[in-house]
Amino acid sequence: MVSANLRLVAAFLLPFLAIASAFDLFHQTGPRMDPKMVPMGGGQPLFIPHEYVRSADVKRQCRSVLSAATELTFDANRANALMPELSFVKGDWKQDDDGVPLMPFDGTDVSGDQAPDPLRLASFMLTHVDVGFRGKTALNVSGVLGVAVSRNGTGPVMGTYVSPELKVWPGSTELKILFEGVYTENGDGESVLCMVGDALLPRRGSDGGNPWDWAKDTGRDSFQPPVTKDGNLLLVLRYPTTLTLTTRAVRGELTSTSAKSDVAYFDAVHLLSQLGAYSNYKFGSEKLVDRACSAHPYRDDILGGGRGLYRGNSFCGILDRFTSEDVLAVVPNWRCNSTDAFCRRLGPFETDKTVDATDGAFTDVRVVMQDVRCEPRNAPGGESTARVSAVFRAVPPWEHKYSAGKRSGLGGTTLSAEGVWRASTGQLCMVGCLGVGAEACHSRVCLYVQTTFTATRRSLTVGQITRVDGGGGGVAHFPLTIKHTVHPMELWSRFGVSGGAPLSMAYNYTKVRQASDFLRRSEPFEFGAALAKSLLSYPKKAEGLNDDAMSLSSLAADLTLHVAAVPDPFPRERFERSFFQLEVLSLGSLVGRTSIEQLATEFPGMPGELGGGKASSWTSSQSESSSTTSSSSQPAESSLLNVSAEVSLSGNPYGNVSSLFMEGVYNPVNGRMYLIGCRSIQATRQTFSALKEVEDGMDCSIEMRVDYPPTTARWLINPTVKVHVASTRDPGDPLHFNATKLQTLPIMYREQRQDILSRRSVEGILRIATLAAAIAVELSQLMYIKANTDVMPYVSLVMLGVQAVGYSVPLITGAEALFARIAAGSDDGAVPPSYEVDKSSLYWTIDCIVKILILAAFLLTLRLAQKVWRSRIRLLTRSPLEPGRVPSDRKVLVYSLGAHLVGFAVVLAAHYVNVYSRPVRDDGSYMDARGRTHALREWAVTLEEYIGMAQDFFLLPQVVGNVVWRINCKPLKKSYYVGVTAVRLLPHLYDYIKAPAINPYFAEEYEFVNTSLDFYSRFGDVAIPLVAVALAAAVYVQQRWNYKIISKTVKTQQKKLQHLGSRVYERLPSMSSGNFEAELVSGVNEGVGLRRDTSLS
Repeated sequence: MVSANLRLVAAFLLPFLAIASAFDLFHQTGPRMDPKMVPMGGGQPLFIPHEYVRSADVKRQCRSVLSAATELTFDANRANALMPELSFVKGDWKQDDDGVPLMPFDGTDVSGDQAPDPLRLASFMLTHVDVGFRGKTALNVSGVLGVAVSRNGTGPVMGTYVSPELKVWPGSTELKILFEGVYTENGDGESVLCMVGDALLPRRGSDGGNPWDWAKDTGRDSFQPPVTKDGNLLLVLRYPTTLTLTTRAVRGELTSTSAKSDVAYFDAVHLLSQLGAYSNYKFGSEKLVDRACSAHPYRDDILGGGRGLYRGNSFCGILDRFTSEDVLAVVPNWRCNSTDAFCRRLGPFETDKTVDATDGAFTDVRVVMQDVRCEPRNAPGGESTARVSAVFRAVPPWEHKYSAGKRSGLGGTTLSAEGVWRASTGQLCMVGCLGVGAEACHSRVCLYVQTTFTATRRSLTVGQITRVDGGGGGVAHFPLTIKHTVHPMELWSRFGVSGGAPLSMAYNYTKVRQASDFLRRSEPFEFGAALAKSLLSYPKKAEGLNDDAMSLSSLAADLTLHVAAVPDPFPRERFERSFFQLEVLSLGSLVGRTSIEQLATEFPGMPGELGGGKASSWTSSQSESSSTTSSSSQPAESSLLNVSAEVSLSGNPYGNVSSLFMEGVYNPVNGRMYLIGCRSIQATRQTFSALKEVEDGMDCSIEMRVDYPPTTARWLINPTVKVHVASTRDPGDPLHFNATKLQTLPIMYREQRQDILSRRSVEGILRIATLAAAIAVELSQLMYIKANTDVMPYVSLVMLGVQAVGYSVPLITGAEALFARIAAGSDDGAVPPSYEVDKSSLYWTIDCIVKILILAAFLLTLRLAQKVWRSRIRLLTRSPLEPGRVPSDRKVLVYSLGAHLVGFAVVLAAHYVNVYSRPVRDDGSYMDARGRTHALREWAVTLEEYIGMAQDFFLLPQVVGNVVWRINCKPLKKSYYVGVTAVRLLPHLYDYIKAPAINPYFAEEYEFVNTSLDFYSRFGDVAIPLVAVALAAAVYVQQRWNYKIISKTVKTQQKKLQHLGSRVYERLPSMSSGNFEAELVSGVNEGVGLRRDTSLS
């Protein structure tokens, strides 16, 4: 039966399989590609057959191009390289001002006359090359052209599978056009693409003066631009077959073949780009280079004596590693003393109104170095040289520097350069050509790689652009200085030179004498300070390391800071969050780091933290550095270490000190760093002329003191760094700024990470000790009521219930007992566990012991409650008609609960009144270190804290019960209520004297909150113990003096105590423990034999 069914299914599917096998989805039955045409590495999407449907239009429109074509001689491998070689990204395009525009632009994204002009960008991507059907002189190709008018520098997203598209929104218009055509080569050294295209062009209105009236409100919802489908487009792109200094431009023209009266007609669009990284550069402009650099080295303002420049064998590796598409800052022409027009020019570059508005200060103006080509060579005499080619692009302040680095257009803002670097001088001298063609080569570019740093000389790459000839060519301008300052961390992470020795850096200390004077002014001798220094230890060189460089490297990592900071003192009002970074560049004779060991820290917000990444080693000597400090100028003085660093501080209030180059001394005796800072000045030359004490265009009248926390006594001293920055200039000076004081979040030194374990272990031992003490006093209370059974009913069950709940919650939830509020301060939220903490056998053992002791304390508390409950039942059995004789906790529970509800309402109201001064996010949520989002419910946090406080006030129900029951006995043993109170107050004492817990797994919102708004604050650590002690004192008074007063009252006013003939709360006759308990269980007038409670014996 089964075989028959299978045959039936096979017979049913056979016709469909035959049809499917005959269907050629990719037209594979056509002419096949020659096996030798298969590219190396196998076929690529480039060679998938493509259907060309407009061959007739291509032949008609590209007749002139095809007639000039020469025979193609390349194979499939050459064809495989055409796609990336002939594609370009973000070239330039333009139209004549009086012509018919291609597309509209909605400029409502910004307002005002100072809005920058939008960029006209064009990108082209070759999507297919048909090598299977090629002629002798032409090759079928297809591609997509993206044309954009954008204010922010964005362009259409290109890809192999796209369709014609038009997008219009405020600040940007994008148009995609699909093309198919031919690739040819001619005898003029050009590769030509001639293609016809299809597009969705914007529909024009009837008003010739304003054809796109609909493009004024493109930001509204569901806006769709009206379009017109048009296939009358012709694109011709001409590429140079050889990439050189003067022949690198890609020129193109997009035209409409429709009649001028047609609604889809537009005037010609001119495209300009350049060959990219997939084209081989041919050095051959020696004549132009010699004309610009005939006297080598060229003496500019930077070269000086030539000291401190790189002269090794790995210049090409360094140049490629540090300057390829990097951004170079422009130095103001503050030394210029000519006319304003001459001094405010941005070198040879053409500029827009935003650059002109800087008036020669060049604020936020950058120069991008693109398409760097470097070819190392050896001169006949054995000297190491290199031929270099690059493109320098001027970037206005409003344009994003990274998007500018991807642009490929050639024009008045680009300077193509080629030249030679020689190791003998350390100078790279190049000739520069503005725009396109050899007739524009009137500039000289000199670049250097510096290997010696100072306080005012922190740029790795520095250069100058000057004019070659004095007249007849180019525009006269003041020498334009450019530089690339690399952050120390970025320098180390990007270090890696190919084909040569490591880059050796040095530092020349020039501000140490000023820093030493700053130290002496700030540290007058004080006996108390000297005593504190003798007891505390601060970061210093490791004594156990034989290698001095390794010791200095470890110390530099400890002194490096990457941590959030807040104003000091901590403000109650809202403030902007800032981030403080201090990256040590050199320490003593060491520049950089000696190895990667322990450089990349695992914990965020700590000194030396590199974001969990790996840092490259950078071992350097200081052969060219010299210290200007003598032994007479240093207090103490062999212990002082010279130090240089770079400081950055985020936040609008700290704009004056957002980036500083620091140099000074570090005193390991007291953990203080005294630094002299220099900052760059971006100002006009007129402003510079009025400034005093300016060094190399920088303001070096800044003092900074950094106070590091000690490495010892961390639990007694808050482990935060304090920073004080001040200007030494007069208050009326334009460069003067107010002093700034900051305090960072708690930090942790590298060797103190084990404190996470040791601190948890110590707190675990304290938990064990306190729980053992609690168990001991509970046992004493149990023995006490065994010996004094007459007081047993007067122990409050609510009091015991509060303690039982406090013990049961950790057992149920796994939270820590007693010290839960300490853990809550450091383990908020779902945080990722530490491997060391989780896997520590000591911590696991302590945790098990703690849980066992909690269980024992919980069972003892339940046993006490059982004894009290049984005693009341027996007392009620003895006097069933007078239940008022038996103490009840109903009123005690109501009164205690009412008091706590009122207290919680008051605290919650006060908390919400003050919560607006806490610097937390307004979205009501926070993100933990795992990236999970949690709701931030203030009332829930407050309730949890209040429950913990209610446990501290466990004696409140007993105090209320003593008043309600009018006791004249001693239900609680003194050692019990005093001992339990001490156990509950010990965490407060510990929290008061210890430093804040350091937990590197914090969610950031809980790292630094205003603790004055919470229960567990300094005020709470004082107020809560005082209330708990007051409750213990109240119990003591009630059980001692109230007993005498009540006894006298009972004798003199017995009728008041026995209202309505009742014997409410009349003390039972005194008898032995055994007889009394037997009486409790004997019943009333029932003749039942006496039963002894054997559980007490």
